[in-house]
Amino acid sequence: METQETPFKAALRSGLIIGLISLVISYVVYFINATSLASSWMLLLLVLSFVLVLVFGFSYRKELGGYIPFGAAFQFSFFTLVVAGIVGLFGQLLLFQVIDPALPGVLADQQMQNTMEVMESFGAADAMSTEQIDEMKQGMLDGYTVGGQIKSFGFVLIFYAICALILGAIIKRKEPTPSY
Repeated sequence: METQETPFKAALRSGLIIGLISLVISYVVYFINATSLASSWMLLLLVLSFVLVLVFGFSYRKELGGYIPFGAAFQFSFFTLVVAGIVGLFGQLLLFQVIDPALPGVLADQQMQNTMEVMESFGAADAMSTEQIDEMKQGMLDGYTVGGQIKSFGFVLIFYAICALILGAIIKRKEPTPSY
């Protein structure tokens, strides 16, 4: 009798693949233009991750015989995102703390510039004091520290859980019940 892979084992493999793909893309973007890491187009990387979770989820469902209950689909999706997130976290820590320790300052400046442009478009930039602007920039810099990244990963886990609910609902497929 053939044993089926558990959602956790399948998620570990899929999460490592997705995490490594995300890391490669992030590092390529870094080497091309580091300030692009602070741009909104990096959200495409998140969308790519979700698409890959679906691709691997459908593959896992097929491996299970074409049917997977919601619980297993949720577990697969959540743990895939968590593993990919942990790989990404270690890659970011390596980038920000070892490879280019000056990068957090560059990215915080870019984020600050982007934020001020948005605030100016709403007419709110003039209402901020210099102290408020400095405090906001310091908050951005703190997000690139080891503690800041671990703390933000904790919040990302909540986001992953919500996304895994949606992804699990897409991946699941009930086995048809015979009607008599």
